[in-house]
Amino acid sequence: MGSPQLKPERRHGSTEAIEDYAKAIYSLQQRVKGDAVSTGAIADRLAVSPGAVTTMLKRMAEMGLAEHRLYHGVTLTPAGEKVALEVMRHHRLIESYLAQALGMSWDKVHAEAEVLEHYISEDLEELMATALDNPSHDPHGDPIPDRQLEIAEEPGGAALAELDPGEGGRFARVSDSDPEMLRYLAEREIFPGAELQVSAKEPFGGPLTIECGGVSHVFGGELVQRMRISRD
Repeated sequence: MGSPQLKPERRHGSTEAIEDYAKAIYSLQQRVKGDAVSTGAIADRLAVSPGAVTTMLKRMAEMGLAEHRLYHGVTLTPAGEKVALEVMRHHRLIESYLAQALGMSWDKVHAEAEVLEHYISEDLEELMATALDNPSHDPHGDPIPDRQLEIAEEPGGAALAELDPGEGGRFARVSDSDPEMLRYLAEREIFPGAELQVSAKEPFGGPLTIECGGVSHVFGGELVQRMRISRD
């Protein structure tokens, strides 16, 4: 006998690919504050051809998950947003469970969640959420949609690069897509929730010296662009 096959419950007749597209479009729409997203941006995000994107968007439009106007871009319908938010809930709960319950390092949980997000049942989702006491954020600081698929989006915060000497705040979130960057921060014991302050800033886009827990660090390049700081 062969090994049993995973048979996830699909939303709105969606497939793994449609879920990936819905999640990508949702994320890109947040960047443009709800405006339409270009096919080029989706192609870059998912590393596929523009032609493949156009074909998929047509399919999603036929399913009532997206509105696509040629040369104007695409937006998700309420049904499409529901698909995206449910996949995001799965992804971020899985990341949280792997990190908190199983002790997996935060630089590894994203890759695992990218696969598992498509295959967990609603029962398993609920068990993980209960075991973790219904976390509001994942290990990287991203908000987790609740059971009703509502998401309490927090203010985006400022990129660390935007802060001047003497300014600081709480390290709120960081992209989970670069494991090397996450390992770099973990080695310095800097995680979301840490209080940071800029003590020096070199001109012309140079590095920043920051203070965290009484320790000085010099950060620059892409890292200070991706780290988001809440100054509330």
